[in-house]
Amino acid sequence: MHCPSCLLPMTSPEICGTCLRNPPAWSHVRAALRYTFPVDALVQALKYRSDLPLAPILASLLLGRFQDDPLPDYLIPVPLHPARLRERGFNQALEISRHLCRQTGVELLSVACTRIRSTPSQTELPWKNRPQNVRNAFTCNRNFSGKRVAIVDDVMTSGATLNELAKVIRRHGATDVRAWVIARAFPGAPAARRATDLPGNDETRRPIKP
Repeated sequence: MHCPSCLLPMTSPEICGTCLRNPPAWSHVRAALRYTFPVDALVQALKYRSDLPLAPILASLLLGRFQDDPLPDYLIPVPLHPARLRERGFNQALEISRHLCRQTGVELLSVACTRIRSTPSQTELPWKNRPQNVRNAFTCNRNFSGKRVAIVDDVMTSGATLNELAKVIRRHGATDVRAWVIARAFPGAPAARRATDLPGNDETRRPIKP
């Protein structure tokens, strides 16, 4: 079982204390997989080794997680800062989003939001420092009044990046913002026995480093 708001493991399917104290800007999260082997290897192959044929495969896995959800009006990939985009050559969230939109018919907004601050990688920072790292990192140039928006990323760890972007989208009028991610990472999570397992066991956990 897990928190329906952030997917952190819980002993009952209720909103966790963290989300009750500080509700995230998104309405809910959908994740295809948990970020353990071999999923981490697939995500890293796409992200760091430009293995672009993996994008439609990962997107298809994610599609199965929201079959019963009403579709949003728009889909927005988490943007990279221009300097990071030039360095990598592509945005993995955008590549995944392209395939999601082809399968669902949802409109892809690839340039509606931009990253205006170049920040250190979130993976290099403790969880408690990540919200400050991405504060005011995004801007949007579109009015989302009355619209439902889904934001897409490859991995959710602390959720700080997704939450900051969701806040900006809500300030531009969106009535509902969802987070769609390929994999959810957890502090002290065990290695996965099945790649498609989502969180929710009480086994002894060991740290992972996404």
